[in-house]
Amino acid sequence: MRTWFITGGTPGGFGMAYADAALEYGDRVVLTARRPEELADWARTHGDRVLVLPLDVTDPVQVQQAVRAAEERFGGIDVLVNNAGRGWYGSIEGMADTDVRRMFELNFFAVLSVVRAVLPGMRARGSGWIVNMSSVAGLRGIVGFGYYSATKFAIEAVTEVLRAEVAPLGISVLAVEPGAFRTRAYAGFADEPVAEPVAAYRPMLEDVRAAMIEQDGRQPGDPERGVRAVIAAMAQDEPPHRLVLGGSGFDAVIATLEATLNDLRANEPLSRGADFPGRAAGRSAG
Repeated sequence: MRTWFITGGTPGGFGMAYADAALEYGDRVVLTARRPEELADWARTHGDRVLVLPLDVTDPVQVQQAVRAAEERFGGIDVLVNNAGRGWYGSIEGMADTDVRRMFELNFFAVLSVVRAVLPGMRARGSGWIVNMSSVAGLRGIVGFGYYSATKFAIEAVTEVLRAEVAPLGISVLAVEPGAFRTRAYAGFADEPVAEPVAAYRPMLEDVRAAMIEQDGRQPGDPERGVRAVIAAMAQDEPPHRLVLGGSGFDAVIATLEATLNDLRANEPLSRGADFPGRAAGRSAG
């Protein structure tokens, strides 16, 4: 029986889908949320196999307290799912600096805070899983969501390096990149008018907002099927390093990566020409 620690337990989202799936497999669940009262009825139906904790993941003290409470209740955390996060839209030039920093605090730095709090216990046991919920936007930048994309690109980089660092310690790490899934993620756009200060970008952002509102409730991705796919990937003898969820997201990522490879290869002579004459090819950190 494994113990799951899942952030972002908003009803109707991926967090709840992970929790339900883990319970179906006979595991135990620690589900965190900013508004834990919304989960009270759900928690009562599962008895002592569930622990619901209040948690603002941007508060490092609360993160440490929640992890400690989970470990004291169930003896340790076997699977961490970093699911809490949110996207705001705006232009690269015009988005307010406070909003940019707020997005990075929630989508990036909070993830690091939870990972760092959970890792000591996993290292001591020599086992564990860390699942970081990224996004298709972490593999291809989305117009209108440039800074959201940036937070997810950062998650991709940290996840890749973390995987290499903790693999010798018996800990596995997976990045998950959902496309458009039928959660509540799009619902708030109807109540968020475009507040872009640079007039030149407003038509673009109006189109972005309208598309989000129009797609709400029609997203092709099913969170329950998505979570089952993640659990199936984790169970493989050689789990993937990343898992794109959803057919349209998969197609978009493949097209983006292929276009990137074509662009790089088309300029290979320029790339190689930057070396000193006659120098053998070597490795570089960039």
